[in-house]
Amino acid sequence: MALIVQKYGGTSVGDIQRIKNVAQRVIDSRKQGHDVIVVVSAMSGETNRLIALAQQVTSDCSGPEVDLLLATGEQVTVSLLGLALQEMGQPSHSYLGSQVKIVTDKAFSKALIQSIDARKIHMALAEGCVGVIAGFQGVTCEGEITTLGRGGSDTSAVAIAAAVKADLCEIYTDVDGVYTADPRICPNARKLDKISHEEMLELASLGSKVLQIRSVELAANHQVNLMVRSSFNNNAGTLLTSEESTMEKIVVSGVALDESEAKLAIRDVPDQPGICMQVFGAIAEANINVDMIIQNTGADGRADLSFTVPALELAKAKKIVMGLKDKLGFTTIDADEDIAKVSIVGVGMRSHAGVAAKAFALLAQNKINIDMISTSEIKISVVVRKGEGKKAVAILHDGFELYAT
Repeated sequence: MALIVQKYGGTSVGDIQRIKNVAQRVIDSRKQGHDVIVVVSAMSGETNRLIALAQQVTSDCSGPEVDLLLATGEQVTVSLLGLALQEMGQPSHSYLGSQVKIVTDKAFSKALIQSIDARKIHMALAEGCVGVIAGFQGVTCEGEITTLGRGGSDTSAVAIAAAVKADLCEIYTDVDGVYTADPRICPNARKLDKISHEEMLELASLGSKVLQIRSVELAANHQVNLMVRSSFNNNAGTLLTSEESTMEKIVVSGVALDESEAKLAIRDVPDQPGICMQVFGAIAEANINVDMIIQNTGADGRADLSFTVPALELAKAKKIVMGLKDKLGFTTIDADEDIAKVSIVGVGMRSHAGVAAKAFALLAQNKINIDMISTSEIKISVVVRKGEGKKAVAILHDGFELYAT
């Protein structure tokens, strides 16, 4: 008998029939002799509906009141799933994040989990019950409701699995695993049987929507066995695992596309110590994440500094940098939203030379110009025109022979 945490996303609990299907899947796991803890998201579209309501009364959709509102979506789902399980003969206990004591910091709308009190969960399991827990939400030490940000239910599930020392954490979604690329872009994409935590962490940060990046970090840090599966079939999923020596034989595991970034280019910045510190220090104080950075040294002691930020925060970042113009003495700043980031990922890059050269050659042969480049041990990212992003993904995917055979 194993202890399994099962997480079901919004599409998996999108209506009453799907909630009943989830209940049946949970009962089937119980019949196999497993103890089961279920973590659920709000019903598909519900969080967006609640945000839209908030936007009708305020321009500032942050803070404790908004988190209190957004957390109601999961409250509906845990209640309905608990009722469905009980109606089908399976005892259950439903809990909000505050009742389980998922304690977080005070960073409303993107709170970080600090601790989990698993006593109530263990008590429910000891009584032969299924514990049904609201994902996405927690509570501060002072009792204020918080939310964990988009995709936060994945993080809730992995954190709970770590707290109860579960044998397996299953993430059920509308896809049946992790693919070598988005099947909507590459119809011949291949589902991976397994992928390392490190590779998945890169893919999640580079635009793959299968798993929330914080959940992958937690799984890696706490050695949680994580499986991505579909709630609409019984196909085998993709296992996230520690890196194995056999993985190095596979040079590239996947290709990702991110169209959510924008670029800022500061022209004619004085090429002297402290300039980058001032620019990126001011941006960091505004809690804006910077991704790719390139500095080109020009003539006469001047340079161009380019970097990417989330497109939704482009205007905010540009305003911050413009506020530094007199102090830094640059001439202009250009904003560009017409970009896409295309990345190839694979632990095998550590032991195989020539991967970057091959990627650049494939793009050059297809007349796709590269604007920016960023690399790590297991990743190569390039910025291209947004209209060429999907084409670049398909070219690299087929060029590295990642397709299903």
